[in-house]
Amino acid sequence: MYHFFVSDDQVGESEICLTGKDVNHIKNVLRMKMGETLSISAQKEYDYLCSIKEIGRDQILLQIEDIVMEGTELPCEITLFQGLAKGEKMDWIIQKCVELGAARIVPVAMKRSVVKLDAKKAEAKTKRWNAIAESAAKQAGRSCIPMVSSVMTMQEALEEGKKCERRFLPYEGAKGMKRTRKLFSEISAGESIAVFIGPEGGFSDEEVEEAIRQGYEPMTLGKRILRTETAGMTVLGILMYLLEQE
Repeated sequence: MYHFFVSDDQVGESEICLTGKDVNHIKNVLRMKMGETLSISAQKEYDYLCSIKEIGRDQILLQIEDIVMEGTELPCEITLFQGLAKGEKMDWIIQKCVELGAARIVPVAMKRSVVKLDAKKAEAKTKRWNAIAESAAKQAGRSCIPMVSSVMTMQEALEEGKKCERRFLPYEGAKGMKRTRKLFSEISAGESIAVFIGPEGGFSDEEVEEAIRQGYEPMTLGKRILRTETAGMTVLGILMYLLEQE
């Protein structure tokens, strides 16, 4: 079933009005007809099951048929602090981590990041990454569109991450899968989680030491060294499996 997002002011008591680019997508790309059903989210913990009532030139009117109360969001809010990766890797990371349930993604300029962005390029990239996040959220049937924030420095990101109740630092120098399992098993529904992932070159020793000093939990993901585009997805995949509720 196709899935779209709207703002609160588009939702009435029994109808929802779709406007903007979604109108063209439904009419001319998907070629949907009157009476067909689709799912709508208004950035809440539940979704609307709707049927197409009226197709106009600039808007589509939907009839609310049912409210699906369980929604599709994980019971914990997970923020991925991702070290800037080169090429299309960031696009891939954002798309897949949105599919896996990340609530927010923060690109981080770290010491070993190959990519260097000035303010103008960073702004353009952030706009693109948010478009990718929205598209991935639609495809995955998310109840909310995860936000990709502006690029932060490592110190800014560490301060931001301290707002979360659980703070994880997976990196190749950490040891002990028993400790990793223990850290994951202690997570409770409703908690906020920060996950820091290094860039292609990994974290510098200074970054690891500073993160640990600020209360971040170093952890291993196994004996193999994972690429930057694999590590975050691995953590999110584990958390999704552990946290997903019926």
